[in-house]
Order: sequence, then C-alpha cells, then structure tokens
Amino acid sequence: MKIGIIGAGQIGGTLTRRLRELGHEVAVSNSRSPETLADLADETGATAVWAKDAATDADLVIVSIPQKNVPDLADGIVDARTPGAPVIETNNYYPQQRDGEIAAIEDGQVESAWVAEQIGAPVHKVFNGIWWKHLLENGKPSGTANRIALPVAGEDGPGRELVHGIVDQLGFEPVDAGPISESWRQQPGTPVYGKDFDAERTREALQAATTERTAEWSARIDGSPA
Repeated sequence: MKIGIIGAGQIGGTLTRRLRELGHEVAVSNSRSPETLADLADETGATAVWAKDAATDADLVIVSIPQKNVPDLADGIVDARTPGAPVIETNNYYPQQRDGEIAAIEDGQVESAWVAEQIGAPVHKVFNGIWWKHLLENGKPSGTANRIALPVAGEDGPGRELVHGIVDQLGFEPVDAGPISESWRQQPGTPVYGKDFDAERTREALQAATTERTAEWSARIDGSPA
C-alpha cells in the first residue's frame, strides 16, 4: 500500500518506521525540506518529500502535526490521494501545553471535526492516545490476550475497513468508536486517553466519557483552586 505521512514527529516518525517494517511504501514529510528527513529516510527506506506532495497517489494519508499548525497546511493538502483513500489524523489539542487557544474547539467543535474542516476532507481519528514508544514496541499478533486496543472514530465504509486493517497490522485491536462527531470520547482528558486498555475496557472507557472539557485541557480555565 502507498501511504503518505504529513508530520515526522514522535507519532509520525514511529508510524513511518512501523509501516515500512510491514512492507508499505511510505512518503514522509515535515514542515521543512525533504533533506531534513534524510536520516529517517535512510533508516527506514521511506521517501522524504515536501508536505504538499505527501498525499500524491496515496492509498492512505496520515496527518500527524501539532494542532496549531493545521491551518498552515497547503490548501488541498490531501486532494491528490487516490479516490476514496481515507485520511487519518492523530492530532490532539493541547491549549495550555502547546497550541494556545483555538476558538472553535473551545466553543465546542469536536477536535477532529475541526481538523477535517481545515484540510477539506473527512478524517478518521486514531493513534492520538497511545504513547509513541508503546506504538513502536508493544504491538501483538491478532488474538493475543489483553492486546492493546485503539479507538477508531470515523464514518463507516471501505475507508474505515482499511484503517482498522492498518491498526491490526501494527499489532493493536481496532475498536469502533463511532463517527467523528463522537470522537470527543477519545480526546485528551477522557477515560481512554493515554491508556493501554484491551478492547473491552476501551469500549467501557469510551462510554464513560463526558463532553466537559476539563481545566487542564482548556485555554479558558486556568484550573487554579477557587
């Protein structure tokens, strides 16, 4: 499969390594020139490209960049993918820690819906809540007891099936987390975020989530004691 990755940080770089190990053809980019990814390309056999070219003819596109940088992506950044190819976004909104205030999200827009709006394409949300080192090292074969499960939010159809297949290939149990409108259930601050639960506990944690944005994950509440 041909996969384009926009973002070569901890998650994007880890997915580059793991997907190449699985034999996929990977084009990877960052916010700078392809030359800055020479070491990653040499290590993995991935092709370093400009961000605007990462999605060209790709069967799957992965966007893995700081949330605050999404609006800076080129217009139509994923439009050159193959027709119907799904787009994964792994991003998280960290208002106090990195991103500053994004008004639409603070006003209640679901983080992944905001990303989809910015890039002009529907997305699937996955890989946003697992530590990169566990993504790199803790995958297990299908059927392994207590296999780490990863929630996948997005619309039903062939795109979801492909995304679930990639998650399974990487060694994790894909769990249907509903449409993107429900992806708030796996945002930072929710019971499933940052946990290495199995499939049953992942489903329970998704159901236990609430829409309240806690003080730690808001730009508008400082979280200080009253």
